[in-house]
Amino acid sequence: MKTEEMKQVFARPQALNPVQTHFCPGCQHGVIHRLVAQAMDAFDIQGQTIGVASVGCSVFLYGYFGIDVIEAPHGRAPAVATGAKRVHPRRPVFTYQGDGDLAAIGTSEILHTANRGEPITVIFVNNTTYGMTGGQMAPTTLPSQKTSTSPYGRDESKDGYPIKMTEILAGLEGTAYAARVAVDTPQRVIQAGKAIKKAFQTQVEDNRFAFVEVLSTCPTNWGMNPLEANARVAEEMIPYFPLGVFKDVSA
Repeated sequence: MKTEEMKQVFARPQALNPVQTHFCPGCQHGVIHRLVAQAMDAFDIQGQTIGVASVGCSVFLYGYFGIDVIEAPHGRAPAVATGAKRVHPRRPVFTYQGDGDLAAIGTSEILHTANRGEPITVIFVNNTTYGMTGGQMAPTTLPSQKTSTSPYGRDESKDGYPIKMTEILAGLEGTAYAARVAVDTPQRVIQAGKAIKKAFQTQVEDNRFAFVEVLSTCPTNWGMNPLEANARVAEEMIPYFPLGVFKDVSA
């Protein structure tokens, strides 16, 4: 009896290192890492790409990608990426940042980087909490959401409202592409991959600034299991942070 050869239909992207993850069970950073690696593979830019890691769960970026990575001070990844891009204008440069890093201490950096239209790609992971340092309230923490520093829930009258970074950056003239995606279902993972690929294309082909916000889970700090955390993305996060492409100058 002839044995049919099995066809491989799923493989690790070349830009992604074959290492064990350090992320918590159910964390979706690994999914997002894969999508970033797939984008690099699609444009065959692994050997040229420079990544800039922020302070937070993304700090070990250099361990997961087979690329050059610069570690930036907290919130300063866009400024560091700007310097790297200006020194190496032909090399793709991207930052990978969390909500506490980009939308709190790094608000000035991301706003001015986008406003200048710096030709870099920014991947912004929004899990509504400071993931690495204990689950404190972040700029994106939802109304009434309980965290280690808002045990009774976020009170908009005292704490303000969650910041919608994609909408803010889409309104700046220097931004060429701005989108918000999620990775809580297979279909949305596919959509997120397309957006991240488009963000890299915006830099590689058009030399423009691109921004992708990814709604993600943090089961550990949310006090949920992965299934509950995924449900929260769909039921609570997406209604407040709607998905879609908010700006695309090439459209």
